[in-house]
Amino acid sequence: MTRIAFQGEPGAFSELAVRHWADDATEPMPCPTFDALVQAVLDGAADAGALPVENRIVGPVTAALDALAAAGPRLRIVAHVDVPVRMALMAAPGTTLAMVRIVRSHPVALAQCALHLAGMGVRAVAAHDTAGAARQLAESPAADVAVLAPAPAAARYGLVVLADGVQDVADNWTRFARIERA
Repeated sequence: MTRIAFQGEPGAFSELAVRHWADDATEPMPCPTFDALVQAVLDGAADAGALPVENRIVGPVTAALDALAAAGPRLRIVAHVDVPVRMALMAAPGTTLAMVRIVRSHPVALAQCALHLAGMGVRAVAAHDTAGAARQLAESPAADVAVLAPAPAAARYGLVVLADGVQDVADNWTRFARIERA
C-alpha cells in the first residue's frame, strides 16, 4: 500500500491531486497542515506527498513552499500535476444565497473567489481547509454561512451547492508537486 499525504480533509482539492497519482494500492493520507504533510513524508509515515505549490490566480502557495524549503535536501520533487479548480459555494440545506453573510474556506480558495465574494457583499473568513470548512458547517449548520470547496464535498458532507464555478478565473488550476524522500 502506497500512502500519499495531502493537506486537508477528505474531499479537498489536494486529495484530487493524490487521485491523479493513485492506483488501487494507494491510500490518501490527510494531514492538518503543510508542515505535518512534509513531516509525514520525512518520517516515512507517508511514501509521498501532494503539495500545492502554485495557483493560476494567487500565484505561489507560500505556506506550502515554506514547509518544503524547511525540509531542505531531504525531500525532492518527482512530478507535477495541474488540477483544475472549480469552486462551489455550498451551505446547509435550507440556506439560500440571499441568507449568506459569511463565507469560510482556505485562504487561497477565498483569494481565488475574491471578486465574486465582493460582489455578494459577504465577509470572508479563513479556515484550515476547503473540505474541512464544509465538514465543520455540516456539523454546526448556520443559515448565514456558506463555504467554498470542491462540489463533491457538498455530497460528502450533506450540504447543498448554491452556486458552482464561482472562481474569478474560469480556467483556474493549482499545480501540485509530488514530493518524496531524497
